[in-house]
Order: sequence, then structure tokens, then C-alpha cells
Amino acid sequence: MTTTPANFNSEIHRVDFLAPYAEPQANAESFFDLGTRPVESLDGPWHFAIDPFDTCLRARWFEEKYADQAGRPCPTDFSFDEWEEVPVPSCWNVLKPEWKWFEGSGVYVRNLDFHPGESGERVFLAFAGAAYAAYVFLNGDYLGWHRGGSTPFRFEVTGKLKARNRLVVVVRNAREVENVPTNNFDWFNYGGLHRGVGLVRLPATFVKAASVTLVPDGSFSTVAVSVTVDGAERDGQARVEIPELGFAGSLTVAGGVGSAEFDVTPQLWSPDNPKLYDVVIRYGVDEWSDRIGFREIRVDGNEVLLNGVPVFLRGVCSHEESDLHGRSLTDEEIRETFRIAKEMGCDFMRLAHYPHSRATSRIADEVGVMLWEEVPVYWAIMFDSPSTLNDADNQLRELILRDRNRASVIIWSVGNENADTDARLAFMSHLADTCHDLDPTRLVSAACLVNPVIPAISDRLVDKLDVIGLNEYYGWYDPDFDKLPALFANSHPSKPVIITEFGADATPDLRGDADELYTEDHQLQIYQRQIEVLSTIDYIKGATPWIFYDFRCPRRTHVLQGYYNRKGLLSPDKTHRKLAFTAMQNWYQSMM
Repeated sequence: MTTTPANFNSEIHRVDFLAPYAEPQANAESFFDLGTRPVESLDGPWHFAIDPFDTCLRARWFEEKYADQAGRPCPTDFSFDEWEEVPVPSCWNVLKPEWKWFEGSGVYVRNLDFHPGESGERVFLAFAGAAYAAYVFLNGDYLGWHRGGSTPFRFEVTGKLKARNRLVVVVRNAREVENVPTNNFDWFNYGGLHRGVGLVRLPATFVKAASVTLVPDGSFSTVAVSVTVDGAERDGQARVEIPELGFAGSLTVAGGVGSAEFDVTPQLWSPDNPKLYDVVIRYGVDEWSDRIGFREIRVDGNEVLLNGVPVFLRGVCSHEESDLHGRSLTDEEIRETFRIAKEMGCDFMRLAHYPHSRATSRIADEVGVMLWEEVPVYWAIMFDSPSTLNDADNQLRELILRDRNRASVIIWSVGNENADTDARLAFMSHLADTCHDLDPTRLVSAACLVNPVIPAISDRLVDKLDVIGLNEYYGWYDPDFDKLPALFANSHPSKPVIITEFGADATPDLRGDADELYTEDHQLQIYQRQIEVLSTIDYIKGATPWIFYDFRCPRRTHVLQGYYNRKGLLSPDKTHRKLAFTAMQNWYQSMM
């Protein structure tokens, strides 16, 4: 019989130290849509320390045991109130040189004062994003965790807040094989509370989710409204108002859900006319509101129709990154990206390869840029793992629930560059079904690979998609450019195709012969040849070359890359425009 020594410390020796934190988990079921509700910001300075050995979770620092049962002081391996301060939101990788490459856990600590509001109010902690997993503790108690670095999550803290409170959040960006993305991907692994945190106060029964959209029937005169409420009063009437249109109507809520269609003829949203309306929904004493645009996006054969008119989606891919701020972009940086893209002639942007911030789609609504939004089902995901599927499906649901009222978002993407295996087909078909079930008003796509045996579009997932995304790098990774026209000659899709990636690396300002790798001249030559071919294929209805600006990537160690993917049309700080920028600008402007 094995006995445990009296001096055995389980926290030191435990291998499965995350097991005690497996429940509860914040997910799409506990998510609610903020709309334009007021948020009491908890952004600003937080105490912080990196925790490479996960000692906070192993040794339960959040319990803050400073003395034994007899009151004698005990030593600790932490000093929350004396730790240095870092800004939230931010990525720890850009704050100090010694943290640049850190992957693991970081511990955030903040004190907050709380003053109760009206009787019966409910209070929630709202996180806009934490990369990649977050474990949240309030006053020494475990609230739960969230998985997925780019989507928002909530915890209810009603009745748990005191006048003075301690909030501890452990954020882990450790790469794990069952994560989404998995442990190998082609961008920088930023970590931290990289998006905002706040408190939200709501009535006892409140509007948890609302969808307000133009019915895609071609009439442009019917608005569908669906409402979900949370709380004890689950049966009643919801009042819907669009003041600018002089519209007011009611719908019945039964068992917490209700939906109705109304005769409304709004001015249609488009990149040329990004019209938004204030929409208000009242249920009981609660009021939910948002700024919403109305437009129709659908497919007819090989055509993409915006408000009934065929369009070519003049786009570009973009990561969410700033040399200064990592993935914690400011509104000004987001607006700068859209401004330069529109200057290039873009009306469309593929947000790669994960959900970008909530602010991105809201600003796109305002400035008139259509969006492709994507979850990071990237490369060799564990397609046979139920845990991985649950993670991907939940991230997709949280993204859709967050952004389904954004007119700018026209395409949900379920992944990028995955080999066409049986397991992958089942996995991604499930995600495509989730998109169609949750939001039948938008198109569903994925960035697929070319058949490697015979250059052709032949991915089995195509049957589940509304639009085919296709990544191809002829002239670069495959230098045999003649395969590109052969690819299109061998393909006969019955759906529109967007060329979701093509391009080549070019070090900013490096000039040389047109056949010399990594020069702007070589990149330009590839763009010119791509444009020449793509312009002749009638079923291609959009393009998003890879990529708008150079971004950090640890895989890119060539001396002319310097740990950056150099396929950008712009330098990392967006101040230098490579020669291929003008080639794309000329092509897109010729279509306007």
C-alpha cells in the first residue's frame, strides 16, 4: 500500500494542475450582446507578473493566505500590490523586451470599488478578449474560465461584489495541440488581456440577444427582429423602434424568445452609402439599442449580389497587428487601415485568421467596408478531437452573436488552408451548418487549397459553402506560374470564387531584378501576372491578396524577413507603399 508522506505538497507535484479549473466555463450560452449599453470600464493600470511555471494556479495565490490557522505570518511567492503596473488592454509582448517571446501565463490583479445600484440589478464582468485562455477569480473565489483568444465572454457577479474587491485574472497563451488555433500557425502568439474589461449593470430580466436584419428576399422592405431575454419574466411583449424611420412595432416573447417581421423600407447600407439607424428594443424595464445598417447579401449562380446588384469584392487580407501595440489596436489604427485600403480601391477586407476586435466591425459599418470574418481553424487542427470541435464551434458562435448586427460583415469563414480529409470535412461541415443555422442572412465560406495532384478547385467542403475561397501562390511557393491558368481551365465551379490569398514576400525598399526573390520588383511582377490572369476568369468575384501590411511571425527567419512575414503591400508601420500596392490600386480603380 502506498502512503502519502506528511510533507507531500500536492501543488508542487501535480501534473494536471488545470483540472480543478475545468468548470465553470464561459461560452456562447453565457454570452450576451452589449449593443450600445453603458460599460463601467476597468481598463487602465493593472498589477502584473509573468508566471512561467503557473504557480498562481498550482498554489492558489488568489486565495491570498498570508497566515496559518494560528495567525502566524507565512511567506508568499507573490506580492500583488507591489507588482509593476501594465496597461489593460495590451499585449505583454510589446511592453518589455524580455517579455517579447514569452509564452505561458501572466497574472493580472486589480482592486475595484463597487457601489450597488437599483434594487434587483444584475452585474456582470465583461471581457472583450483574452489571449488565449483566461481564469478569473473575484475575492478569492473562482468565477470560471474562457477558451479562445479573440472572442468576448461574461461572468455574472451579482451578489458577489463588496465595497472593495480584488480581481485576479490568469491569462495563458501557451500553444496546445488541441487548441484553435493549434500549436503551429503563421503569426505572432501575442498574450494578455489584449481587449477591454468592464462591469455591466442590467435589470433582473434583460434583453440577452437581438438580431435586426433585412430579410434577404429581394424586396428590401421587410425587417426581421428576433429577441432572447434572460431572467424570470420570460413571457411578455418587446417593443421595437427605429425612430428615424418613424417605425414602432411589438413582438411576443414566450419562454424567453420571440421573433417577428415588419414592413419597413430603410435606406440600404453599402460601401458607397454606409447608412446606419438607431434601433431600440424595450422589454419590461430594460432597453437595448444599437446602430444598425440594412443590406442584403446573397449569391445567384456565380454572382455575388449586394442589394440585388452584382459586385466584385475588391479586397485585401489583414492581420490585427501594430508594431507598437501588438493586437491591441487603437481605434485610430483601425481607421488608418481602412482609410489606406479604401485609397487602394478596396471595398472589402478579409480579417485573418481569427476574430478581430469588436471595434473593427463597428468602424467598418461607419466607413463602408465589407468584411470576411474568420475563426482560427487553421492548418492541421485536431479534426478528430471533440474538445477541439467544441472550441471552434464556440468561438464561431461567440463571433456570430457579437457581430450579426454588423452590416459590414457579409461572410463568415470556417477556416483556412486545411487538407481535405474525412475528419476535416465532418469538422468544417459542422461549422458551416452552425453559421447557416445561427445566421441565414450571410454567406459562408472557407479559404480552401488547390488540389495538389491536378491543379483544380475540388475541395469536398465546397458543397457546404456559399462562396468558395481559394488560396494559391503561383509564382512564389510554386514558381511554375503556368499552373495558374491551368487551374482555372480545370475548374468549373457553380458558385462564386474569391481568390483569398496570392502574393510574394518583398522586403520594404529592397529593389533588384524582377526575378530576384524578396525584392519589391519580384513581388510586383507576380502581382502583375496574377492580375492579368484573374481578370479573365468570369467566376472569380473577388480578391484578397496576402497581405495588406507586413506582420510579425516567428517562423520567418530568413535574413530578409527578420521574423516578419514580408508579403505586405505596406511596411509594418504602413508608411511605405511597395510597388505592388500601386498595381492593385490601378486594377481596383479600373473597376470603379
